[in-house]
Amino acid sequence: MKLFATLSCLLFLVFSAPGATNVHFKRTEDVIYGRKPGVALTMDVFQPEKPNGLGIIFVVSGGWFSSKEAIAPTVYETFMERGYTVFAVVHGSQPKFQIPEIVQDMHRAVRFIRYNAKKFGIHPDHIGVTGGSAGGHLSLTLGTQGGPGKPDAKDPVDRVSSAVQCVACFFPPTDFLNYGHVGTNAVGFGILKSFQPAFGAASETAEGREKLGRQISPIYFVHSNQAPTLIIHGDVDTLVPIQQSESFVAASQKVGAEAKLTVKSGGAHGWKDWTADFASFNDWFDEHLRKGSSSLEKTQ
Repeated sequence: MKLFATLSCLLFLVFSAPGATNVHFKRTEDVIYGRKPGVALTMDVFQPEKPNGLGIIFVVSGGWFSSKEAIAPTVYETFMERGYTVFAVVHGSQPKFQIPEIVQDMHRAVRFIRYNAKKFGIHPDHIGVTGGSAGGHLSLTLGTQGGPGKPDAKDPVDRVSSAVQCVACFFPPTDFLNYGHVGTNAVGFGILKSFQPAFGAASETAEGREKLGRQISPIYFVHSNQAPTLIIHGDVDTLVPIQQSESFVAASQKVGAEAKLTVKSGGAHGWKDWTADFASFNDWFDEHLRKGSSSLEKTQ
């Protein structure tokens, strides 16, 4: 119960927003993008009145806990104002599912959206992703590891790519093996011990933590062709140290990838007016997703 309360509070912090705008949109709820034994994986799709043919995936996740109740239309309206179609993705939630399984859910979500791009009115190769905290971690995972599907997969959805073309996120964990300080392992341990169920049984031994930490840390997968990435991170965040974003951006720039960090002075793990920073995300998406998308707009 204590863990659930912690995760619920984190989701509220990351995804709640006051007020509303006058954006007109169509919401399609509970679109099933995949299935696990006894579980349907769903997303809600928000289509603006005047779409620009581009899509943004909003990862509904805090502490790798995800629920439909955390879907927040008022947050997505800032993207829809600029014409973006928003896909609010709910992944398999911890403690039932662990991070490696959750990562596969996100790859599946991208593939489903791309496969059905025409149905949703978006360009299949102009998809961005955003989220905060665990949602930021999963966003960076897609940005660094999204790639080709399996050509011989039985399900045609699994044959298409899970790559995204742009990432913009808040305060993401990026290196669980060097968490805040070099050599500090936080795989369900130390600062993140309250989130141990998300890491599973592998986190119970030093050897398991080392192996899993490398497997799920985006920093070990940076490459020159990864999605252009913008991160906003508070400099007094005690749950996800700003060092996580600093080291990821430095590693990305070292290999020639485009990555930028904006430091929120005095910002902790979230801040009162955090939704105002979506303006920067919108600008980033505009810069990187609109390139080459005019052909779709002409056919709509």
